[in-house]
Amino acid sequence: MKHRGCFFVLYTIVRLDLKMKTSSFLVILLFHLTSCDHEENSKVLKKETFDGPSIEMDDIILKFSDSTKVKIRLIAKKQLILDNNDKEFPEGVYIEFFDDKEEISSKLFADRGFYNKKKNEYRAVGNAIIKNFQNKNELSTEELIWLPDKEEVRADNFFTITEEGNTHTGIGLVSDQNFESYTYSDASGPLNIEE
Repeated sequence: MKHRGCFFVLYTIVRLDLKMKTSSFLVILLFHLTSCDHEENSKVLKKETFDGPSIEMDDIILKFSDSTKVKIRLIAKKQLILDNNDKEFPEGVYIEFFDDKEEISSKLFADRGFYNKKKNEYRAVGNAIIKNFQNKNELSTEELIWLPDKEEVRADNFFTITEEGNTHTGIGLVSDQNFESYTYSDASGPLNIEE
């Protein structure tokens, strides 16, 4: 429809040019032709971009292995992969960590999960819990960060640890991914010291 409008303007100018000078005809013609091109170019600039995930998968199971032994299994109801290869797990994330005998040593789960490709780190957000199956210790917090390269789990905010019937609370904790040994900077609660 826009092209017909440009053609009509051009046709009208040509008819009027029969009574006008040639130089004024060229100026008017160039003005109208560039304005028609401008309208078409503005359509190209207004192209919409998609801001959602490039891939969406349901009911996924990812296995991480070392020397043919499964070390980690990540399970999620839904996984979204973004254009920058970051991942989101909007319907929860469940991660199992295995020992050398390929038995589950600990598990981590949360309401939502996020993977940052650039940092190579996973964030478990909302009711984040990690449990160790050998010593029965449990850590709960609102956000846990798992660093696969360091085989480490970190809680930078408020946490609660239940171990041997005792409860500790604090802020700031670093643990191995199996939640066997950990350090924290600010904690309160009873402490058992073995002699």
